[in-house]
Amino acid sequence: MKKMLLLVVAAVIATMSVSAQNGYDTKHEIGISYGYMSTTQWLDAVMMGGLNILGGLEPVKGSVIGPVSAEYFYHVNDWFGVGGTFTYAYTKATYDQTIDHVADAFTSKTSYFTVLPAVKFNWFRRDHFGMYSKVGVGVTIGNLKANHPDEKPETETSWGFNWQLSAIGIEFGGAQLRGFIEGGIGVQGAALAGIRYKF
Repeated sequence: MKKMLLLVVAAVIATMSVSAQNGYDTKHEIGISYGYMSTTQWLDAVMMGGLNILGGLEPVKGSVIGPVSAEYFYHVNDWFGVGGTFTYAYTKATYDQTIDHVADAFTSKTSYFTVLPAVKFNWFRRDHFGMYSKVGVGVTIGNLKANHPDEKPETETSWGFNWQLSAIGIEFGGAQLRGFIEGGIGVQGAALAGIRYKF
């Protein structure tokens, strides 16, 4: 009886060891990423175009940070995870008046904060490689600060619907620590790259 019990325990331990090596027993994952051409950046581009056409303001310089994202997923099973993403992006732009070319006539600084509940579909899993898709829908809060040379600074806060659809994601590395790249459309970017840890 003792030998049988020892054999069962040994078999369970061996199974758990193989599962851990494959990464299939990891329920949680956290990740950070940096993206390019997000929906907030498209919004800024449209706004700059409108200020140029309607307001006679020409953008002369600008800077962009992000989108930078942090995400968490809990894996209900091997192929399906639920979680969420927090994304931050920042845009600064300085405009000249095209009519009389007054230098630094208008400066805008916008911070975007986005929270997306999300789901993830792991449709290909291996020890050191995986492929997946991800969908998230949520809200973006924008905080705009505008400075005019002869006027008091203005602050405006707004919010709106936003999303992320990553049609294809590729992850590579170890069973727990992996790099990843994604292609899609949304607040995290049309293309993004990062690193995640599974535990």
